Amino acid sequence: MAQAWEYPAVIKKILVANRGEIACRVMRTAKKMGIATVAVYSDADKDAQHVKMADEAVHIGPPQSAQSYLQIERIVEACKKTGADAVHPGYGFLSEKREFQEALARAGIIFIGPDAEAIFAMGDKIESKKLAKQAGVVQVPGYLGVIKDAEEAVKIAKEIGYPVMIKASAGGGGKGMRLSWNDQETREGFVSATNEAKSSFADDRVFIEKFIEHPRHIEIQVLGDSHGNVVYLGERECSIQRRHQKVIEEAPSPFLTPDVRKAMGEQAVALAKAVKYKSAGTVEFIVDVNRNFYFLEMNTRLQVEHPVTELITGLDLVELMIRVAAGEKLPFTQKDITLTGWAMEARVYAEDPYRNFLPSIGRLTRYQEPKQGEHVRVDSGVAEGGEISLYYDPMIAKLCSYGADRKEAIAHMREALDEYYIRGLNHNIPFLAALMGHPRFVKGELSTGFIAEEYKNGFSAADLPPAEPALLAAVAAFVHRRHLEREATLSGQLQGRGVVPGSEFVVRAGESSHPVHLTPEEGGFAAAVGQKKFSIRSDWQIGQPLFRGEVKGAKDKKSLVVQIDRVGIGYRLFHAGGQVDAKVMSPRAAELAQLMPKKVPPDLSKYLLSPMPGLLVTVAVQEGQEVKAGEVLAVVEAMKMENSLRAERDGKIAKLHAAAGESLAVDQKILEFAGS
Repeated sequence: MAQAWEYPAVIKKILVANRGEIACRVMRTAKKMGIATVAVYSDADKDAQHVKMADEAVHIGPPQSAQSYLQIERIVEACKKTGADAVHPGYGFLSEKREFQEALARAGIIFIGPDAEAIFAMGDKIESKKLAKQAGVVQVPGYLGVIKDAEEAVKIAKEIGYPVMIKASAGGGGKGMRLSWNDQETREGFVSATNEAKSSFADDRVFIEKFIEHPRHIEIQVLGDSHGNVVYLGERECSIQRRHQKVIEEAPSPFLTPDVRKAMGEQAVALAKAVKYKSAGTVEFIVDVNRNFYFLEMNTRLQVEHPVTELITGLDLVELMIRVAAGEKLPFTQKDITLTGWAMEARVYAEDPYRNFLPSIGRLTRYQEPKQGEHVRVDSGVAEGGEISLYYDPMIAKLCSYGADRKEAIAHMREALDEYYIRGLNHNIPFLAALMGHPRFVKGELSTGFIAEEYKNGFSAADLPPAEPALLAAVAAFVHRRHLEREATLSGQLQGRGVVPGSEFVVRAGESSHPVHLTPEEGGFAAAVGQKKFSIRSDWQIGQPLFRGEVKGAKDKKSLVVQIDRVGIGYRLFHAGGQVDAKVMSPRAAELAQLMPKKVPPDLSKYLLSPMPGLLVTVAVQEGQEVKAGEVLAVVEAMKMENSLRAERDGKIAKLHAAAGESLAVDQKILEFAGS
C-alpha cells in the first residue's frame, strides 16, 4: 500500500535508543524519509553496524545493558547533545518503560510510540486483563486478584480446573511462569514463580489462569493515531517457540478463517481504543483447537516479527510510527487494508542447536547474506568481521521469505537458508532448515508445544531433512574437476607428468563411497552417480563459497545451492541444514585408501569440556576430590547466563586444567577424571 507523503517537518532528527538489527531497521526508514539519525552505543558496540549507519553516534556507557542502554538519563542527555527531537525505542530495553516516555516528554522530546498511560495499562498483565475484560475482549478463565499463599493458589486452581498456568504479573520471556497439573505442582509452582518474579521484575505478584492445551500463539497487529483512529493489519502466527521464545513467525496464520480473523481484529481494536492507543502495537491471543481465542497480553511497541506483516500489507510500520508520532492521521481505514501472499520469518541466532542451543559468541570470520529481492528480505545488524558479544541477545538476523502462498514462502525460505553463509561461530540454520522440512510444519499443524513434542531429546543431525547423497557427490566431483582444470594450466609441470582432468571419480563421504562419471556439456557436466543420471549446470568459480546451479533429471528440473568450503584435500558441503565432508579421488586412489589404517579419535570421556565459549566463573572441586553424579563441578557464564556443569557419574578429580576467571573456548578442557 503505497503512500506519497512528505516526511513530517516536526521531526528532523531521530535518536534510536537501541542496537543491532532493529536500530539498523529504524535508521533505514528514517534515511528514506530524509530524517537524520543518531545512534547510541556501549563500549562493546563501538564498531557496530548501527553506529556506522547513523549520521551521529553518542557513547552511553559500559557493555552491560543496565549501565548503558537502560540508562534513561544518558539517552535523554544524548538527545539534548545532538539536537534529536524524537526517539524510536525499537523493542526490548526501554521500549515499554513508562518512565522513559515520561522523561522524554519532560524534556520536550517526541517518543515514537504510545503514551505513558497506555504503556502502563498494558505493561501490567493483571491490569491489562481487567481492561481487556471491560473492553469486551475474551479472556482465559482465571483469577486476577492478589494470591496470598500457596494454599490459596491450590484452592483457586481447583476452582478453575487443571491444568493451570501460574504467571508473573510483570513477567515476560517465560520468566515467573509455571505449568501445574495437580495440587502439589501448584504449591511448588506458586513459590518458585513468586520468587522468580521478585528477582526478575522486583514484583512478586502472580495470577492463575486456565492452561489451554495444544494452543496456537496468534497475534494481531494494530495501528492507531492521536486522532482516535485504530486499524488492525491482519495476524501473525508465532506458535513455533522454544522455551517461550519465538523461532518462526508467519503471516497470515494457516489456521484462522476470515470470520475468526475479523473477530480477533475487532477485539484487538476495541482494546487499543480503550487505552487511547497510538502507534504500532500487538495484541496477543492464544487459540485452541476449535478456534476459540483468548486474550494473552498487549505489547506496546514494535514487534521483532513485524516484517512479515509489512510483506503481506505493503506497509512500512516504522514509517507509520514516525508519522503518527508527528501528529499525522492514518492515511487509510480498515476497509483499505488488504493481505496479499504469504510471509515467513526465521530468527537466525548465534547458538549451537546440537548442544541444546547453547549461545555461541565470537567473530563472524565470513558472512554473506542471501540475495535479497521480491522473495527474500534480511534484517540484520552485523557484517563480516563483526563480533557477536556475550552481553546481548545472540540474534544475528531475521531472515524473511515471501511467496504467493504458504508453500512458495517455505520454498523460498529453504533456498535462502542454503544461501546464508556464516563462519566463525555456531548458528541455528541447521535447526531452521529442519523445521522448514518437517512434515507437520509443512502441513501447518502447529502449536506452542511443537518443538518440545517433535524434538523431545533435543536436536541432532538425524532430525535434518533426508540428504541427497548422489546429488552432493556429483557437486563435489564437479567442484573437484574445476580445481583439476585450473591445476592443468599451471606452468612448469614435468613432461608427461602434468595434471590431466579425469572423468571417473570416487567420492568418499563418511563411510560411504559414490562412483561418479562426469561428461562435459554446455554450461556444466552430465553426471552419472551409480544408477542415477542428471545434468548439472553452474557458472561456479574456484573461491566462491556458494555453488549455485541447475539440476535436470529425467522428470524434473530444480535450482540448487550448496555451500562449499575447502578442507585439507577435501571439501565440506552444506545443504538443507546438513554437512557432508567429502574427498574426491581417482578410482585407483580410492582403492588404495581402503587399505589405509583408520585413525581412532582420542577418548575425551575422562575430561570435563566447556560446552561453549565463555567465562569460567567457578571451579567447585579440587584435585583428588571424590564427586557424586549430579554434583556441580564448574560454572561457565555466557550471554549473561550461568551454566552449571555437573558430574554425569561418580568419580575422582585427577587434575584441574583451568582456573576460575579464565576465558574458555568451546571444548576446552576444564578438568580431568581419574581412571577410565
